[in-house]
Amino acid sequence: MDIVERLSPNFNARRNGLTPSLVVLHYTAMASAEAALQRLCDPDCEVSAHYLVDRFGAVTRMVSEDMRAWHAGAGAWGGMDDVNSRSIGIELDNPGHHPFPEAQMRVLEDLLGGVLTRWSISPSGVIAHSDMAPDRKSDPGRRFDWKRLAMGGLSIWPAPVQTDGASDPDRFLRAACAIGYPVSHGLEPALSAFRQRFRPWGQGSLSADDVARAEAVAAVSPALDRARPAV
Repeated sequence: MDIVERLSPNFNARRNGLTPSLVVLHYTAMASAEAALQRLCDPDCEVSAHYLVDRFGAVTRMVSEDMRAWHAGAGAWGGMDDVNSRSIGIELDNPGHHPFPEAQMRVLEDLLGGVLTRWSISPSGVIAHSDMAPDRKSDPGRRFDWKRLAMGGLSIWPAPVQTDGASDPDRFLRAACAIGYPVSHGLEPALSAFRQRFRPWGQGSLSADDVARAEAVAAVSPALDRARPAV
């Protein structure tokens, strides 16, 4: 895999001696990879990422992995804030509603494999931007193939589930919190983010399937922080 460098000025040192334990995936939601690169390298925009993978599979590195790129913004995961200091950010050239091409997915898998190995990040540490900021973000969206990543050992996916017929909001929020989702904004943002990743066909109000699948995901998630506040 060839990587081209186009360095962004938008970075700083990781805070408090932190090293990457997460990878956050984004879509660019822009007309082209070049338009996204221009924005990510513009000092006036104050945003960046470590990598961008275009729709044809070309990879551009903008920030060194040991530095803190400005891609995550406000949000939290597993009770941890300052996600920028804890993560590698990867932007995917996609307007937000298209499938992700095969060439792009293959290269992303190669890139992720290297990142996870270099920083000893577990598959559960590969998350969506919408996971850690469910009240304001939706990327990489419902068209992204998380199950494919999990089948390659690069993310997590639950085993098939059977429901018990209960659509209990408290049970869902407890499971979402155990997975890592911030739940302080209530049910709807957490449910929307969860569905985008683990149940993209889900619609309407909370269902028993949502609860069962959330509990199944929690069962394969690590104990990130079992001291998180109770829901």
